[in-house]
Amino acid sequence: MNLPVKPSPSTTELSRPYWEAAAQGRLVLQRCGGCGKVRHYPRLLCDNCYSDAVEWIASSGSGSIHSWTVAQHAFHPAFAAELPYTLVTIDLDEGVRALGRWRGDAALALGRRVHGKFEPREGGVDLVFEPA
Repeated sequence: MNLPVKPSPSTTELSRPYWEAAAQGRLVLQRCGGCGKVRHYPRLLCDNCYSDAVEWIASSGSGSIHSWTVAQHAFHPAFAAELPYTLVTIDLDEGVRALGRWRGDAALALGRRVHGKFEPREGGVDLVFEPA
């Protein structure tokens, strides 16, 4: 019996630098070349000044918990064996939010300091956060 494989992200020209860095275990963010505003997820235009000038910067991967949810239902069959799992929204130190999976036995708490990393898996990588 073939087990379902987790879906892989669709890489576009816009997101390619992000996914290439992720495959190397690095979290990168876009910074506007016009006004300097950091943004995440990758976007074509700055939502502050509408510039299309962009540079990629390294993120520390550190931040604090903004919110979380516990998934009780798999949105894809390949995740069913991992239920329940926790998804966290993190306020990164660079001023943007990122989403990832929670790792660790520590209790979740708003504002808890965390650090993110990429975990390799079949077909890609997952951004995960754990207590700092």
